[in-house]
Amino acid sequence: MNISIDVMKNFVLLFLWFVCCFQAGISAQSKISLSGTVKDVTGAPLPQVTVAIEQSLSGTYTNDQGFYTLEILPGKYTFVVSMIGYKTLKKEIEVRNNKKQHFILEENSISLDVVEVLGKSRTQQVKEGVFAVNALDIKPLVNNLNSVSTLVNRTTGIKVREEGGVGSDFDLSINGMSGNSVRYFLDGVPLNTKGSEVSLANLPVNIIDRVEIYKGVVPAYLGADALGGAINIITKQNQRNYLDVSYGTGSFHTHRFNMNARYQERKTGIILSPTVAINYSKNDYMMKGVELWDNEDRKFKLVNRKRFHDDYFYVLAQLEGGVVNRSWADAFWVSLSYSATDNELQTGTIQQIVYGEAKRTQDAWNISARYEKKQFILPNLHLNASLSYTWDHSLTVDTAFRKYWWDGSYIESSRNEITGRGRSLRHYKRPLTVARLNLDYRLNEHHSVNLNYLLNRTGNSRYDAVDTDFEPSDDVLAKHILGLSYNQLLLDSRLHNTFFIKDYINYLSIQQQDLYWITGSKNKVGDKTTNYVGYGVGSRYNFFDYLSLKASFEHSVRLPLSREMLGNGTTVYPNFSLKPENSNNVNAGIYGSIRLARGHLLYYEANGFYRHVKDYIHAVVSQSEGLSQYDNVSNVDVKGVEGELRYTWNDRLQLIVNCSYQDSRSKTKYYADGSLMITYNNKIPNRPWLFSNSELNFTRRNLLWSNSTFRAGYTFEYVHWYYLTWDGYGSLKSKSRIPDQYIHNMYFSQSFGHDRYHISFECTNLLDHTVYDNYMLQKPGRAVFCKFRLFIN
Repeated sequence: MNISIDVMKNFVLLFLWFVCCFQAGISAQSKISLSGTVKDVTGAPLPQVTVAIEQSLSGTYTNDQGFYTLEILPGKYTFVVSMIGYKTLKKEIEVRNNKKQHFILEENSISLDVVEVLGKSRTQQVKEGVFAVNALDIKPLVNNLNSVSTLVNRTTGIKVREEGGVGSDFDLSINGMSGNSVRYFLDGVPLNTKGSEVSLANLPVNIIDRVEIYKGVVPAYLGADALGGAINIITKQNQRNYLDVSYGTGSFHTHRFNMNARYQERKTGIILSPTVAINYSKNDYMMKGVELWDNEDRKFKLVNRKRFHDDYFYVLAQLEGGVVNRSWADAFWVSLSYSATDNELQTGTIQQIVYGEAKRTQDAWNISARYEKKQFILPNLHLNASLSYTWDHSLTVDTAFRKYWWDGSYIESSRNEITGRGRSLRHYKRPLTVARLNLDYRLNEHHSVNLNYLLNRTGNSRYDAVDTDFEPSDDVLAKHILGLSYNQLLLDSRLHNTFFIKDYINYLSIQQQDLYWITGSKNKVGDKTTNYVGYGVGSRYNFFDYLSLKASFEHSVRLPLSREMLGNGTTVYPNFSLKPENSNNVNAGIYGSIRLARGHLLYYEANGFYRHVKDYIHAVVSQSEGLSQYDNVSNVDVKGVEGELRYTWNDRLQLIVNCSYQDSRSKTKYYADGSLMITYNNKIPNRPWLFSNSELNFTRRNLLWSNSTFRAGYTFEYVHWYYLTWDGYGSLKSKSRIPDQYIHNMYFSQSFGHDRYHISFECTNLLDHTVYDNYMLQKPGRAVFCKFRLFIN
């Protein structure tokens, strides 16, 4: 591990040298402060008002007393003051010395312009950065949204494929790269610190402010070894005390409960924020056209039968406490969380393999702390640090010597259900340590430099409570990722550039020896440290509001996930011969907003991408066992195009249409003996390559009574058919093929009592089509869900 320490020292020394050089160069340009209050026409202070410099990344928010302060260089600026429900105020101010400036906002019943300005400072600003990124604002959708994965699945270039109903495993792909090439973050920290079973599908939507989806090139400050991209979930940072509670129930005995709140004790200023999420579903939806033996005709027939062993229970509880705006810290938080799942297993990787007693349970405790301080040691140096430790334990129960059919009947067998071997109570303890250090130094309004370090260490302690032949082992997979980036804003912020370099250090310690002929562990025992370097550049130029260009390039490395290398303890075998993926990623795009008429806005974007991947990691499915294992494909080319049109009329009507085409092909031409590979130039199997989404949303305020909001929407999803296995395997008539998918969904919601009470109704798969997804596993048919939410602020 000495190599990681040496590299980190070199990065830190380089960063400090860079900072000192620039500090000496700009010491004469000392900053001054603009401060004041923002109030309404009655004189009441307004919290959480955006005070920003137009066409700049600089901005801030007012506190609970309506007070703001902004550090800037002397000069003349146009300030934009905005808040939902109030008219946006723009004012040009010349600031030469420390200055007090107060603002008064007037209420506005039409909030389109306000929302647009606020979006520019947050969600839209992220979209208009140098990277190819989707930014999703969750706040307007929280009443009718039941999972983040549903919304992410409707965005350009993204496809979420589930293996069943509520709580099932899912695979997320970005621009043709599989879900395991994508990293997930919660406020910049890896999401799996909350537990290995916490995901986009079960994270409570009430706590989320927005979701940032980086496609291909990933910012260095996230510290990600991702080829496909990264998803960063930003939680709400409410400044007021509040209580947010929701409960929903729906088809297949599904229930969801979410609660989160914030309370600040006035004397000490200590803030407490509890969060609770509970999900349960029997997932007893109808499986259409499954094989079942007919004793009279003595042959298998296709019948419809309900799932009978797929109960799912999930709970997440977290208590976060901390302080803000102290002399020693801008923010300091400590959190304790617990998550648990109890998941019955109905099928293997393919639905012809049916289980009747196998199950998987998981529980995780996490304790973490995060610290944030502006003006840290040096002026304009911003420190953001976090430390997290997770105790993660999973148990796979596979003790029944039975073979089940879709009607719940079974025959006695000499093997267990999942692996086809002896009885097993397999325990996996995977302690996770994550440490993150981020230093951001703003040289001036146009230049900044950022240093990021991320440690991710996963243990893998295995033992079995009933299988006496199983030999316990304790493996370790550790990653150190260092990133250094330099950012520019030039030509009145029209030109935005970023340059970055990353260093990836992978440490692997292997003890396990069982199934070495499958896992490749025999020749991999011991410790091994490897080192890789990545780098990249991104640029965006804004010609006009209706025309901007962006492009980015990255040579990236993705280290194998613990699931890929160590397996999941049930349906995925380990593979200790896996090599890291490395890729050259290129993105180029065009976007803009066109104001067609007063209140009518058209936003468009179009992107193209190319990835050349070496040692591409993908899952290989054994159709006889129903199990899988990850393996490398030497060379893969991924290219594609995508586009989106979004039309908005005031705050009443929104129409969104997007389409994505992705072409992922194996470019490995020869076997080791020189013969031509049958899969050469074949599409990567089990990957959608053409899909589209359409969405129509309608909003009307005070439709039924005053101080109320009515929303209704319709969505349509189309996925073109694709093969489950390689094109070159077998005959076209007998090949497994995931058919075309046509999915219609609708919702409506009603809010009343000044947005205190909310009720929503949703119907998915409205026409009850038979829908397949990952590995050709059948998804639920028509389902309805009703949700009630109470928000007290």
